[in-house]
Amino acid sequence: MPKVKVDGIELEVPAGATVLQACELAGKEIPRFCYHERLSIAGNCRMCLVEVKPGPPKPQASCALPATEGQEIRTDSEMVKKAREGVMEFLLINHPLDCPICDQGGECDLQDQSVAYGRGASRYHEHKRAVTEKYMGPLIKTTMTRCIHCTRCVRFSEEVAGVDEIGALYRGETMQISTYLEKAAAHELSANVIDLCPVGALTSRPYAFEARPWELKKTLSIDVSDAIGSNIRLDSRGREVLRILPRVNDDVNEEWLSDRARYMVDGLTRRRLDKPWLRRDGKLVAATWAEAFEAVAKINPGSAVAVVAGDLVDCETMFAAKKLAGALGSTLLEGRQTGLAYDFSNMAAVNFNSTLAGIEDADAVLIVGSMIRDEAPLLNTRLRKAVKKGAKVFIVGPQWDPTYPATFLGDDLAVLGNLPADVSDAFGAAQKPAIIIGGAALGKGALGAGLAFAEQFNLVRDGWNGFNVVHMAAARMGGLMLGYAQKGGIADLVAAKPKMVISLGADEVDFTRFADSMIVHIGHHGDKAAHAADVILPAAAFSEKDGTYVNTEGRVQYAEKAVFAPGDAREDWTILRAMADALGVSVGFDSFEQLRAAMVAEVPALGVEGLVDYGALPAGGGKAEGLIAGYPIKDRYLTNAIARSSPTLQRCSAELLHGETFAEAAE
Repeated sequence: MPKVKVDGIELEVPAGATVLQACELAGKEIPRFCYHERLSIAGNCRMCLVEVKPGPPKPQASCALPATEGQEIRTDSEMVKKAREGVMEFLLINHPLDCPICDQGGECDLQDQSVAYGRGASRYHEHKRAVTEKYMGPLIKTTMTRCIHCTRCVRFSEEVAGVDEIGALYRGETMQISTYLEKAAAHELSANVIDLCPVGALTSRPYAFEARPWELKKTLSIDVSDAIGSNIRLDSRGREVLRILPRVNDDVNEEWLSDRARYMVDGLTRRRLDKPWLRRDGKLVAATWAEAFEAVAKINPGSAVAVVAGDLVDCETMFAAKKLAGALGSTLLEGRQTGLAYDFSNMAAVNFNSTLAGIEDADAVLIVGSMIRDEAPLLNTRLRKAVKKGAKVFIVGPQWDPTYPATFLGDDLAVLGNLPADVSDAFGAAQKPAIIIGGAALGKGALGAGLAFAEQFNLVRDGWNGFNVVHMAAARMGGLMLGYAQKGGIADLVAAKPKMVISLGADEVDFTRFADSMIVHIGHHGDKAAHAADVILPAAAFSEKDGTYVNTEGRVQYAEKAVFAPGDAREDWTILRAMADALGVSVGFDSFEQLRAAMVAEVPALGVEGLVDYGALPAGGGKAEGLIAGYPIKDRYLTNAIARSSPTLQRCSAELLHGETFAEAAE
């Protein structure tokens, strides 16, 4: 490890570190625009200049200069100060005076660094250049006159997302950043360039002119649009969440977020259930809470009660419903709404055991029945890293574009029992082999065959577990831990013919199968379940309550309440507690704290933030048969009730997936 001096501070830095990283290890702030920790080094902006001895008597770009033994680095000399002022002066030659109307105002790197490192005045009086606007789709608003050519957006698209959609045209002062042929950026991670852009060239189109950052209350939360459990921040004003931004968590989502998770925010205020409804003479009519609970009490279902948990619910809601059903004498609980039925008696067999960060180290990966780009976009970025390190990827299922080299083995699951020689050789030689089983394969009963594959190629070895199942629902792992699964899936609930079915935001269920049951829907959006319900009890969305979520790798995480639910809507656990009173049973809790304590007492793992240890893998067995005809997600933008209520995601679906065109006002 080389030793260097930074402003007189001597320290050791890791081999291969840059001078910029050495300065940061010494606690010195180095300004930068083009450099980003997760992207390749470009050395475009020259803002990170420092003075280095031995070396030429001039400032050098610290982001592109390796740290070597004996270097003396100065970050605060007069030469460095003057050089940074000159760079900032050049950057501002053509930058427009847009700060009062720019959405980046208040969180703009150019603003901050021009104040900290720039001159007090400009010496230029020439006309500024202007750049024609580019259309990058319904999510990204462009003002390319502000662009400083840092190329972060270009490098993100190529290196992280794996989609060569953004690039540079022309050279010198005529250089422009654009999507090729000015088409919309259509991949599932496109809006991350908004966070990366250090100026106001790329901003959020739906959020344009909505708010300034200092007006917003920031709340830490967890994304519920898929099972990755991305760490997010909810920015709210008053009773409305205005935007969703990613938080940094290297173990989960790094600092990226899928477009679906980011832009379903405007669905939180639309199509909301804000008062109770009762079905009378075949029509839903508005009611009071007292009338709704009276209708529930009249059912008098006894033990003939079933609970179906939706994809977005938190563990506390599921536990409260479980206690209510248990008090009534029922164990009919299910969370796999679309009919999946697999053995969950050993949770290690339905977990992503390699962990999201760990899968980057795999050197041979078999994906069975999962279109990962739609089901878990941020897992796909991890697999890209594995491929860059030399991993070989094989896929069983219909073809899709994984954004990295992969070999498709057809869509017949029988291939698991008769692997081609090149696949067997790759897994036989692999140090860290892995299999990823998706929902399409689970639906065909491939779990046992996947476990047999794990035994055959020794996927579990010292310090490595390569057996993985990737789920699509934020509530799935928590629901399985709480017992929300029947041996035969939702078919067991149908066969039991319950008098009352409690839907916890279960909008993907075919309720025609419960034609003889009274359906009580506890949910937050007027989606599919609300149309089938006999009683609707308005509940809180994920942003309107505290909650515990478990992601697909078994990581327990906590979300916080950002705003209050609209109208007469209430938090889910309070509704279930009131239902218990109406039905004349006791559930054993009267507050959220008591509820969470009871849940942790029953499932201790839910009380510890972090990865759950599910133990050893069970033995596998059986043959996988059948063709995988398609993948569960048909429209990546409209996968849940909140997303289907979002005008932004509706437009993304129409324009980016179905090719519809939208005329602008001037057209």
